[in-house]
Amino acid sequence: MLSPKRTKYRKYHRGRMKGIQSLEAGWITSRQIEARRVITRYARRGGKLWIRIFPDKPVTFRAAETRMGSGKGNVEYWVAVVKPGKILYEVTGVASLVAKSSLKTAGYKMPVKTRIICKNM
Repeated sequence: MLSPKRTKYRKYHRGRMKGIQSLEAGWITSRQIEARRVITRYARRGGKLWIRIFPDKPVTFRAAETRMGSGKGNVEYWVAVVKPGKILYEVTGVASLVAKSSLKTAGYKMPVKTRIICKNM
């Protein structure tokens, strides 16, 4: 799974999702970003795929049935913070029909609502 090689701090605050004219925002885990495998499988390893998000925010859990205090929990997984309008994946070098069907399948695996945009030259 994706995770940063090094970070400035080991644990971060949770933070708030801020944005104006928000339609959909959320966290995408490193496991959910691995939906790129669906895209490469559909494209039969042809073309080029860009992943435009990277999980750089650690999410921590406290151990079950622990008393209050005793600090913050350990890092369990990493997430990428996504705001509305953010491009997640880009595909080129394959037929538009193949690209649309592969991106549609990858969109099902995302925890946020997505849409496919096409840039014609």
